[in-house]
Amino acid sequence: MARKKKEPELKKNIDTAHVEGLRAEVLEQPITDTLTGNYMPYAMSVIVSRAIPEIDGFKPSHRKLLYTMYKMGLLNGGRTKSANIVGQTMRLNPHGDAAIYETMVRLARGNEALLTPFVDSKGNFGKVYSRDMAYAASRYTEAKLDPICAELFRDIDSETVDFVDNYDNTMLEPALLPTTYPNVLVSANMGIAVGMASNICGFNLREVCKATAAWIGNPECDLLSVMPAPDFSTGGELLYDAAEMAEIYRTGRGSVRLRARWRYQKEGNLIEIYEIPYTTTTEAIIDKVSELIKAGKIREISDMRDETDLSGLKLTIDLKRGVEPDKLMQKLFRSTPLQDSFACNFNILIAGMPRVMGVREIIEEWTAWRTECVRRRLFFQKRKKSEKLHLLQGLRQILLDIDKAIRIIRETESEAEVVPNLMIGFGIDEVQAEFVAEIKLRNINKEYILRRTQEVDALAAEIAELEKTLGSEKRIRRLIVQELDAVAAKYGTDRRTVIVEDAAEETPDYPVTIFVSREGYFKKITPQSLRMSGEQRFKEGDGLRFSCETTNAAELLVFSDRCQVYKARCADFDDGKASLLGDYLPTKLGFDEGESVAAVCLPGDYSGSMLFLFANGKAARVELSAYQTKSNRRKLTGAYSDRSELRGIFLLQEDVQL
Repeated sequence: MARKKKEPELKKNIDTAHVEGLRAEVLEQPITDTLTGNYMPYAMSVIVSRAIPEIDGFKPSHRKLLYTMYKMGLLNGGRTKSANIVGQTMRLNPHGDAAIYETMVRLARGNEALLTPFVDSKGNFGKVYSRDMAYAASRYTEAKLDPICAELFRDIDSETVDFVDNYDNTMLEPALLPTTYPNVLVSANMGIAVGMASNICGFNLREVCKATAAWIGNPECDLLSVMPAPDFSTGGELLYDAAEMAEIYRTGRGSVRLRARWRYQKEGNLIEIYEIPYTTTTEAIIDKVSELIKAGKIREISDMRDETDLSGLKLTIDLKRGVEPDKLMQKLFRSTPLQDSFACNFNILIAGMPRVMGVREIIEEWTAWRTECVRRRLFFQKRKKSEKLHLLQGLRQILLDIDKAIRIIRETESEAEVVPNLMIGFGIDEVQAEFVAEIKLRNINKEYILRRTQEVDALAAEIAELEKTLGSEKRIRRLIVQELDAVAAKYGTDRRTVIVEDAAEETPDYPVTIFVSREGYFKKITPQSLRMSGEQRFKEGDGLRFSCETTNAAELLVFSDRCQVYKARCADFDDGKASLLGDYLPTKLGFDEGESVAAVCLPGDYSGSMLFLFANGKAARVELSAYQTKSNRRKLTGAYSDRSELRGIFLLQEDVQL
């Protein structure tokens, strides 16, 4: 009771003014300030320092790992444990060992994610085409740098790129790697930042080098003639669409369609799939095929299994007797990830700013950046040669009187006075005098000094040549082309992804009769099957709405009660029998929930019209050509007016009285 009496007194002692001040401060803080102060730095960090690659083709995590391996001497030395590399990399990349090792796995030859891998691996590094094949822990695998990494670090000690402090300012790391070829186009890269993403497909190294050299010679050249399409590490076939490819090269956006490669083994009646699209996995393919078999949509397969081994990927499909392999594969391409697409989004950081660029623009930016790298290398070489020339010119002065030089050194009492006395005695500067003073006693002879001073003329000529090159953009670009040719000759490989002309898939055409029930069940029956069958089967309470003789290649327009029309082909449906219920159209065509079939018609050449009758007594006539599309759109909205309830739909192929 005593405590309860004191509570009001305690409350009175609270500094209410202070509380109100705090409350006012919290309420007055604008949300924009919070977002700017807290969220924007995070978003910029993800974009600039994590997810988007730069002009050298690397994200920071890749660059830190490769530079660490280079400093560990793993370019020319033997392999070391991956765990050792991961531990050393944490001095530059403090994101945990799991993230670093995962980065190394993707760069490794064993994983097969890259056309030109940077890590020479030993052990189980998983496979890019397998979802479930896990890579071994870092303590079990070994790695070193692949020989092509020499092209990444060739000029790194010649001041070609800037060096920056690492996260705790204890060591320096390169801001970029001075790649001698456009690695940004060769290495596939995917990154999801904040509000943007990047998805760069790989191109063939030899083709990229040739295309870049061709562009340097003529910026208006036809890149597609030299570098026709992307190349993927998993091989497969690329369905070539010239217009789409030109758009990707121009804008950096678009998609390419990829398809698996397969062969039929007559002995055993089976299909072997040995290359799959880069965008999928063997498990995803098997799961989808199993799903189709269970749903009864594929009846030609008796078994499918993964027989991937040390020789490479292999999916085996056992066929039932009498099945045509080509027709089955066309069906699988339509229904499974055996045919997939790669969405291109060439988003790259240029001077810290993200830009979506086409292939030509990327080559232009890389050439400008590489030109600056080469210019910096030439400046470095010129400075080093000038310093050496300066020392040798001092040595030439000593050649005039070696005995005098020895006498000056011998008669000088203090060591500190040796250099000043040589400077006075021969009229040379301090740097030259220091060089002379450091010459070993065994080298104070005419033969040594003459041999060294003979280098003066050669050095002077080299410096003059470097100055001439630095003053000529044409000469610098010629150097870049020579390096590109050398890389293509030494490291170039044949294309893995086969380019296939994207011819329209031929739909088998033959006579069929279609039946549509009132509840929306669809049947397609061949004349032979129709002659042998009995009465048409329907669900209880259902009946025939529409039937028509047509062909397998004919198009269908399915109107719904939600003012939408769905497009399909008879070939999209399996041949059926009168004894079956058929395909339920709302499910087959992906209707919205609660949507049902209002009418089905065959538009033919789209020369007729549709007549819509509404509950309010009005009618509307719409030309069939309004529903014709050039693209493969499957669903059109706003097929008719929604102002009144629809009561009837009629297809008018010619003028008739109703």
